[in-house]
Amino acid sequence: MMNNLDFTHSIEEWTHFFIPLADGTQLAARAWLPSDAVDSPAPAILEYIPYRKRDGTAIRDEQMHPYWAGFGYACIRVDMRGCGESTGLLLDEYLQQELDDAVEVIEWLTIQTWCSGKVGMMGKSWGGFNCLQVAAMAPAALKAIVTVCSTDDRYADDIHYRGGALQLENFSWASTMSCYMAKAPDPLLLPDTWRQQWLHRLENMPFLAKQWLEHSYKDDYWKHGSINEDYNAIKAAVYCVGGWGDAYSETIPRMMQGLTCPKKALIGPWAHKYPNYASPKPEIDFLGEAKRWWDYWLKGIDNGIMAEPTIAAYIQDGVPPQASYDVRPGIWVEGSQWPIQTSRIDLQLSSSGQLVETGDSGQVTVNSPLTTGAASGEYCIIWCGPDFPTDQRQDDANSLCFETTAMIEPVSILGGAVFNAVVTSDQKSGQMALRLCDVAPDGSSTRITYGVLNLAMRGGLDKPQSLIPGQGMDITIKLDDIGYEIPQGHKLRLAISTAYFPLLWPAAQKGNLSLDLSTAQLSIPCHDRTGQLTRDLGQGYVCPVNKITEIRPETHTRVTQTNAANGQQTTVIDDVFGEFTFVDHGLTVGDVCREEHSILPHDPNSATSFCKWHSRQARPGWEIDVYTSLKVTCDANNFYLDASLEALENGQQVHQKTWQEQVPRGFA
Repeated sequence: MMNNLDFTHSIEEWTHFFIPLADGTQLAARAWLPSDAVDSPAPAILEYIPYRKRDGTAIRDEQMHPYWAGFGYACIRVDMRGCGESTGLLLDEYLQQELDDAVEVIEWLTIQTWCSGKVGMMGKSWGGFNCLQVAAMAPAALKAIVTVCSTDDRYADDIHYRGGALQLENFSWASTMSCYMAKAPDPLLLPDTWRQQWLHRLENMPFLAKQWLEHSYKDDYWKHGSINEDYNAIKAAVYCVGGWGDAYSETIPRMMQGLTCPKKALIGPWAHKYPNYASPKPEIDFLGEAKRWWDYWLKGIDNGIMAEPTIAAYIQDGVPPQASYDVRPGIWVEGSQWPIQTSRIDLQLSSSGQLVETGDSGQVTVNSPLTTGAASGEYCIIWCGPDFPTDQRQDDANSLCFETTAMIEPVSILGGAVFNAVVTSDQKSGQMALRLCDVAPDGSSTRITYGVLNLAMRGGLDKPQSLIPGQGMDITIKLDDIGYEIPQGHKLRLAISTAYFPLLWPAAQKGNLSLDLSTAQLSIPCHDRTGQLTRDLGQGYVCPVNKITEIRPETHTRVTQTNAANGQQTTVIDDVFGEFTFVDHGLTVGDVCREEHSILPHDPNSATSFCKWHSRQARPGWEIDVYTSLKVTCDANNFYLDASLEALENGQQVHQKTWQEQVPRGFA
């Protein structure tokens, strides 16, 4: 595929304007349109997110939207209510108000003289979520979406819970959003109202960490906005894009099985990034691929995209464990179902610690130190620092492990492995973490994929039930889908642990988990590497962006420390997002975040999570500083949340709020 610049249209940019809503709210927007759109109306492409068009995603927006505008599309980037220069309040993720606003924006687009009446919607992460959710509302003008790094199930695998187990990312993200939501509108755009609008937001800031923590299983709160509750509701064509290095890799295979609308999928090796400037490489011509989708569904150009196999997926070569990767070598394959092929390797567990064709009877028991999981890496690799899982040997040593003999020939995995067993706990709560690892001849262990389960959710994420000590439980754990080749001479290891910190908050009790070997089965989907992709996915391209002046570079570090006196393990994450000035309008912005997550090896009530942010906005004579912090601790029955928000204008405090909340653990 070519990513040339043979644009068919000259374009114009509207840097700031408002879209009015029926209730009087004004949504701030930025747009790139073909210059002749009034005379030759164009289909509209909407991106609708909370991340501030003026500064937060300004560079990313400039890298993408002008491209499609140059090929005859009106590209509209809208800030949700309560964000950037938009009026109103943002009170939570994916509220019905958010989705209703989006539908109203789509209706507004269709009546503009420069719009053809057909609308597409796209976005990554939050924007990928809500374009699925809006599509489920089936507005007539919405013909197609491109959803990147998103999920169809807000509870199963978003940043709050995983397999029913509470993630520490639940708290880190709450602190992140509090800081983002507390930023001020730009006075250059709202000279008369920015301060009043800003203070109104600060005074009405929701305590998101508490809201999310109060729903410890998949109740109606999480079912809202989870489009897998009714896949049939979506009529628009859906293109799902993501990567094996992303937290939401599990979602695309699930949607390919569940969606009944026209659909297509592309799964690369990438982390939480758009594939045209992805990490790890190879990058692809995502802008051109999306254009093909828009051309077919919004312009009626039969370019053959729907005649191609439905799914293109990347099988990564086996690699040594590293905290970050510049490139993941591999091959692209394609097919029209998931899994693409039906062959599987079925293995059982032996008492001698092997993965074999015929297993043993008897029981084995695991009770992992709560520090197990130090090599897990970041749940959602957004910033692309040293965040990938590192060498798994220490986590393996803390786990119950079973492995194959050395591979006689390479084996390619493509799909999601499934583990079944009967297990027994001696406590009233517990969790299991399973990892498949590639063990090299030198002993290094690379995590291929993983899956976790809060044992209270063994009957379903919306059907929690307490554990009965001593009573056997049938459990099924599906590990994340993956594309990975195990090299010849390497071994495949299954590691089972009862803790996975700091990715998961520990269960309320630390207990022994016994596994009935006669019931344990591991099924792994394979691929023979035939049916390789023949079409060219092109090279990554980004549009030129407006000039910035760097003041402080971006850096990311992740360090795990162990206290020799008591064994306490602490993971410290420092994210410095740089500081720079937009030359065209003079706004300087910068953000710094620190996370600290610590635990003792044998005391689940010692778990602590702390996250703090500092955000700065400035022009000569005007400076805004926002500080947020959140500390979370627990005992066997409750979580304890201690949070703060402070806002300063020109060095003077204009707002301060603290929260001290106690939340029952529920099933977490």
